[in-house]
This record gives sequence, C-alpha cells and structure tokens, in this order.
Amino acid sequence: MHTYIHTYIHTYIHTYIHTYIHIYIHTYIHTYIHTYIHTYIHTYIHTYIHTFIIHICILHSIMHACIHTYIHTYIHTYIHTYIHTYIHTYIHIYIHTYIHTYIHTYIHTYIHTYIHTYIHTYIHTYKIHTYIYISMLHTCMLHDACMHAYISYIHTCNIHTCTYILHTYIHTYMHTYIHTCSFACMCIATCMHATIHYIHTYIHTYIHTYIHT
Repeated sequence: MHTYIHTYIHTYIHTYIHTYIHIYIHTYIHTYIHTYIHTYIHTYIHTYIHTFIIHICILHSIMHACIHTYIHTYIHTYIHTYIHTYIHTYIHIYIHTYIHTYIHTYIHTYIHTYIHTYIHTYIHTYKIHTYIYISMLHTCMLHDACMHAYISYIHTCNIHTCTYILHTYIHTYMHTYIHTCSFACMCIATCMHATIHYIHTYIHTYIHTYIHT
C-alpha cells in the first residue's frame, strides 16, 4: 500500500501533472498563444492592413497587386505559420510528449508498477505462501500419522459419542418414557376396560333381571 501510494501518487503528481503543466500548458501558452498573437495577429495586422490598406488601397495600386499581396501574404504567412508552428508544434510537442511522457510513463510506471508491485507481490507473496501454507496443512493432515490419527480419533470419537448419546437418549429417555407411559396407559386402559365391562355387566344383569323379574 505504501509502495502503491508512494509510486502511483508521486509518479502521477510528478510526471503527469508536472509534465502537463510544464510541457503542455506552458508550451501551449508560450508556443501557440504567443505564436498566434505574435505571428498571426501581428503579421495579419502589419502585413494585411498595412500592406493592403495603406500601400495598395490608399496608394491605389492595381487590383492584381492587391490580390497577389493579400492572398500570397495570407497563404504564405498565416497558413504556413499555422501549419508549421501550431500543427507541427502540436504534433511534435503535445502529441509526441503526450504519447512519450504520459502514455509511456503511465504504461511503464503505473501499469508496470501495479502489475509488478501489487499484483505480482500479492500473487507471489500472499497466494503462493497461502497456497504453500494450505498445502502444508493439507499434506500434514493427510500424511502426518499423528494428525491423521488425531483426525481419525476425533471422527471416531464424534461418531461413537453421537451413537452413544443417541443410544443413551433413546434407551434411557424414550424407551423408559414409552415403556412406562405405555405400560401405565395399558394398565389404565385395562382397568377402565374392566370397569366398563363390570358396569356393563352390572347394568345388563341387574337392570335386565330387575325389569324382567
């Protein structure tokens, strides 16, 4: 994390921002704006207005000279200056600088640093060591006789304990409860049945005998 913050943030601030401000903005302001103001405006005002209006129009030169001077001056000065200064400067300084400095720096510094430092370190250190650790535990559990015996003991103990608990529970509680309850219910049912049978016999014998006799 410290490497990430130190490398990426520092590289970002130092390389991109500094490069952006220093090369692009400064170059843009210095080269393009200054060139535009100095070359185009100054050339346009000085050449076109001074040449066309004063020297041609005011001095009533021929129209051909007016067209030739203006068009040629416009094409030669502005277009050539624009293509040569701005486009060339834009391509050479900004695009090339952008590709070379920012993109290359981004790919080389950030991506490479990210892959090399974070991903590689993460995979190499954490994953491999964790995998080795898990493999070691796995190997230890599988191949270590003591561990295997201990696991078998736990496994056996759990099964036997579970069986013992279930057996004890079923035998002690359920069996006793069912046996006792069923036996008691059977006794009660037998008594009730004998009582009902006795009552029925008494009613049948006494009432029938009484009514009949």
